[in-house]
Amino acid sequence: MNPPLSRKIARRIRLVEIVFGVIMVLIGARAVMLQLFNVNKLADKADKDLIKTIEIKGKRGNILDRHMKKLSTSLDAVSIAAAPEDIKSPHVTARTLSPLLHMEESLIADRLASNKKFVWLKKKLSPGEGKKIKALNIPGILTMQDTIRFHPSRELAAQVIGITGWNNRGKEGLEFKFDEILRGKTKKITVKKTTRQSTQEMTRELSGNSLVLTIDKTIQYITEMALKDAVTDNGAQSGMAIVMEPDTGDILAMAHYPLFNPNAFGEFDPNNWRNRAVTDAFEPGSTLKIFLAAGALEQGISSPDTPFFCGNGSYALGSRTIRDTHAHGWLTLAQIIKVSSNIGVAKVAQLMGKNKLHTTLTRFGFGNKTGIACPIETKGTLMPPAQWSIMDTAAIAFGQAISVSAIQLACAVSAIANRGILMVPRLIRAVIAENGTARETYPPKVTGRAVSEKTASSVTRMMASVVQKGGTGTRAYLPGYGVCGKTGTAQKAIPHARGYSDNNYTALFVGFAPPKKPRLTCLVIVDEPRKSHYGGTVAAPAFKTILQKTFNYLNIPPDMGKYSSNIPSSPVWGCSQPGSSQYANMGRR
Repeated sequence: MNPPLSRKIARRIRLVEIVFGVIMVLIGARAVMLQLFNVNKLADKADKDLIKTIEIKGKRGNILDRHMKKLSTSLDAVSIAAAPEDIKSPHVTARTLSPLLHMEESLIADRLASNKKFVWLKKKLSPGEGKKIKALNIPGILTMQDTIRFHPSRELAAQVIGITGWNNRGKEGLEFKFDEILRGKTKKITVKKTTRQSTQEMTRELSGNSLVLTIDKTIQYITEMALKDAVTDNGAQSGMAIVMEPDTGDILAMAHYPLFNPNAFGEFDPNNWRNRAVTDAFEPGSTLKIFLAAGALEQGISSPDTPFFCGNGSYALGSRTIRDTHAHGWLTLAQIIKVSSNIGVAKVAQLMGKNKLHTTLTRFGFGNKTGIACPIETKGTLMPPAQWSIMDTAAIAFGQAISVSAIQLACAVSAIANRGILMVPRLIRAVIAENGTARETYPPKVTGRAVSEKTASSVTRMMASVVQKGGTGTRAYLPGYGVCGKTGTAQKAIPHARGYSDNNYTALFVGFAPPKKPRLTCLVIVDEPRKSHYGGTVAAPAFKTILQKTFNYLNIPPDMGKYSSNIPSSPVWGCSQPGSSQYANMGRR
C-alpha cells in the first residue's frame, strides 16, 4: 500500500475514534446531569405513563330497622374502564366485550378509539360479570371495584328510605337527608396501565356509617298491606298510614300507596318517590274536632256535659249555611264529638273565639314543623287569627280552611294518648359505625305540653265513644282492647278555584289503643275513594286491621277494662245510626 495513503486512512480512523469518544463523553455527562440534577423532571415524565387519577369511594352505610334488619344496603359491583392507547384492535375488543357489557358493539368501539387516556365503558356490573371480563386479560381493559344500592324488601318503606343516583348520592328520603353520614369517605389514587390491583380492601376502610331507624319491618309490612287493600277496594287514588308509639314518638310504620320499587325507581312515576306523609298538607276534616274539644275543656269554656243546640241539621252563619249529615237537636260536647256534628263544633268555636282556638291548635303542633328527621317537611297552613272571619273560625273547627300533614295529625292525637304531652316524632334511633359501635344516639324528645292530663283523659273518653254504638267509627272497634278514635270525611278544595268539590273527598280515621294505657297511635288516610267517601266506612276498617295484627305481633294482651267491650251509649237526640258529617261548600278560598 502507498505509505502516504495509509497514513491518510489512519488519520481518518483516529478522527472517527475521537468523535465517538467525544460523543460518549457527552452522553455520559448528560446521563450524570439527568440523574443528579433533573430527578423531579424525570419523575414528572414517568407520571405521564399513569392513566388517570381515580376517586375511590367507601361503601355506603346501611339503613336498618329497629331490629337491625336491612332496609337498604350496598352490594359489591364492578365498573369497567379502558386505556384506549393500549387497545390494539378496538373493533375486535368491542366485539368480545359487547355481550358481556350488554352494550352495542359500535358504542364500545367508539370509546376504545378515543384519544383520551381513560374512558369508562360500563358501571355497576355484578361481581360475576366483572370476573368474566377480568379473566379475558385484555390489555388496556381495567376492572374497578364499585358498589350498587339495593333494597332487599323492594317496595317496603320506599318513600321513607328514599333512593340514590348512579353516583351513590341520595336523591330522596333518608338517603338524601343523611347523605353525608351514609356516603362515607373518598380517596384519590392513580392507576397504572398495567395495574391489576384490587381496591376492595380500600373501599371497606372508607365505608360510611349506618342508620338505625325506629321503623319495625313487620309492622311496616302489615300497614302497607292494609293500606293497599283500603285504597284498591274503594277505588281510591292513593293513601297514607302511620303507626307510632305515643309515649316515645317512635314511628313504627309510615306507609304510602301506590308503592314503588327503589331498585328500579326510574320505571315509576317520580310523584310516588316522595314521603307525602311529611311533605304534603291536606284539610283534615272532622278529625280536627277533637282538638277543639280539648281546647274548650282546657280553657273552661265547656265541660263534656255542656249542651249545645245543633239546629236540627241546619245552621245559618252569616251568608253561609252549615249542615250535618243527620239532624240533631240538643247535644252535649261529648255527643258532638261522638256523632261528629259540624254545627255543634261551630257553636263551641264561637264561644271559644278565634284567638283561643288558634292557641289550642298551635299547642298541638299545627302550623309548625314537627322536627321529624325527613327532608322537605311542610308546616301546613294555619292562618294568623287576625285574618280569620267568623266563617273561618267555624270552618277551621271542623277541619276546613286549615291544612296539616299526616305526621302532624298523628303526633297531635298521640299527645292526647300521652296524657297531654306532645312528642317530637322519632324516626332515627342511632348512627352506628361499620363495626356496630354507636356514633350518635337520638333519645325521645318532648315538644311540650299541649293540654293537661285531666283534659287529655276527658278527650280520651269522648274518642272511645266514637267507636261505640251510635258513633261514627264503629268499624274501627277492636274486641278485647277498646279503641279511641275519630273519623274524618273532608271535601277537597277545587284546584285553582274557590269552593269545594262535590265528588272528591279525603277519608280519614285516627286513634289509639288500648284506651287505658295506649300503646299505639294509628292514622289512615285514603284519598278520593269512589265506592264510599266516609272515613268511618273507608279508613276505619284499615285502622282496625293494622292494630289487630300489630297487637298480635307485639304480643300485647287484651285490655279487659271498661273500654274493652262495646258499651251501648245513652240515647242521642236526632241520631239513630252512625255516619260521618258532610261539609257544606264553605271556607276561606
